Amino acid sequence: MTTAPTPTTPYVHAVEGFGTVTVRPVDPDRDAVLLHGWVNEERGRFWGMNGTTVEQVREIYAHLDSLTTHHGFLVELDGEPAALFQTYEPGADRVSECYEVEDGDIGVHLFVAPGAAPRPGFTAGLLTALIAFSLREHTRIVVEPDAANEKAIARMERAGFELGPEVVLPEVDLPEVFIPEKKARLAFFRRA
Repeated sequence: MTTAPTPTTPYVHAVEGFGTVTVRPVDPDRDAVLLHGWVNEERGRFWGMNGTTVEQVREIYAHLDSLTTHHGFLVELDGEPAALFQTYEPGADRVSECYEVEDGDIGVHLFVAPGAAPRPGFTAGLLTALIAFSLREHTRIVVEPDAANEKAIARMERAGFELGPEVVLPEVDLPEVFIPEKKARLAFFRRA
């Protein structure tokens, strides 16, 4: 069962044998402490926010919330926080300099919460719901995990993503955001 989101209702997707996945926009004020704890763990180094303060995390997600092209979501499994998920329009992102963007593309980032994967198949269950969420109004998903993040790349392959080239995402240096250059591996999932 899936419910379509509205401005006041989160996206809800029941995954048989797994549980109910809820996707709701990040609330920068309410969620900053939780997200800060996640992104500052060593395993969060690929997320690029190690060393940030709670206030910096709040500011980052407040900025993201102000954009029409990039969005942050808190993912819950059966009411418990399980992941951080971000979507973006590739044409409005640095990734557009590294591949030919198609109409209907959506870019995504997934950060599974530390300690939230207590059983085999946990990430696969989350991805089932998140792929469905992403393809509601789009035809292809693009991901660009860090090229050194072998676990993430293997996870995307197992989920049905087709591996693309290794690329170098250029540095972004704007007054409101700095993102360093990153060697990434592109992967794509096309709606059947």
